[in-house]
Amino acid sequence: MNPNHLPRARVRGLLAAAARRRVLVLGDVMLDQFIWGRVNRISPEAPVPVVEFDHESFMPGGAANVARNLTALGARAELFALIGPDAEGARLRGLLEREGVDCRGLVTHPTRPTSVKTRILAHRQQVVRLDREARADLDAAAAETLLRRWRRRLPGADAVIVGDYGKGVVTQAVLDAVREACRRRGVWLSLDPKPVHALDLSHLSLLTPNRKEAFELAHLPDPHPAGPPREDPALRVVAQRLLETLRPALLLITLGEHGLLLCPRTGAPQHIPTVAREVFDVSGAGDTVIAAFTLAVAAGASPVEAAVFSNHAAGVVVGKLGTATVSPAELLASFDRRA
Repeated sequence: MNPNHLPRARVRGLLAAAARRRVLVLGDVMLDQFIWGRVNRISPEAPVPVVEFDHESFMPGGAANVARNLTALGARAELFALIGPDAEGARLRGLLEREGVDCRGLVTHPTRPTSVKTRILAHRQQVVRLDREARADLDAAAAETLLRRWRRRLPGADAVIVGDYGKGVVTQAVLDAVREACRRRGVWLSLDPKPVHALDLSHLSLLTPNRKEAFELAHLPDPHPAGPPREDPALRVVAQRLLETLRPALLLITLGEHGLLLCPRTGAPQHIPTVAREVFDVSGAGDTVIAAFTLAVAAGASPVEAAVFSNHAAGVVVGKLGTATVSPAELLASFDRRA
């Protein structure tokens, strides 16, 4: 049996159900700036390339990219995050609204700038990245404003995704409040963790670390892959430790070119090999995975179906440059190629 196959009718059914789902996204957002150019010489001032500017583009990043991945797949997404009182925040809001993301949950903080990641690329290769951001934990007043807006929209929501990118919005107090509210209402709660930001991540519906993050969360060194993911002894130890200590309903470890490892609380892990044909840029692939997996579950998919669904979605976006999304038509075409 093809581990990456779902019948076309099933995919279409999930996409149709996804169009009736509403997902709340809370976390750190950023504006991704891409400066495109060419390199023809080395600077006489220092041994660095001189990039001749061609054009620039902007895309939503972080939790904002999760939200736009949801709307690209047809769902309703509402975003709860902080932006600064600056041109970058206004640009980010405008980009999101054009992609159908509900931005009423965006809070403008008077003193925190909008996070901006500037990537300079030449000949489709990244030369350097410049980050402009604040990382201090969110102050209590701003956190309460954010949570108040989020709580008002929680009734009737089909799922919640928390995107922690270590920029200070997802504090322990914020996560505790979100977890408790979702538990009381029985709402699915997914989280993309950032181990450098130590938080109590226990008892969530879904955790989606990549391999590096999984080893860091387990406080174990990574000896690097040894054999197929399902048979990799170190990876199995890490997965088991995270399941035992954090007790998520599901653990989904993203493995880049090796696909996904789905680890339920009981039963054997399931390896889902990648379906990517070409990899141009892995930026934001994790955002696509958590968005697509959560949306598929909300639409009625089993965990394995959701893993296959999200694996195909990620396989499409890594074939594009920059933080990207996948449309229903592109997703269906990916399944058709693997049929």
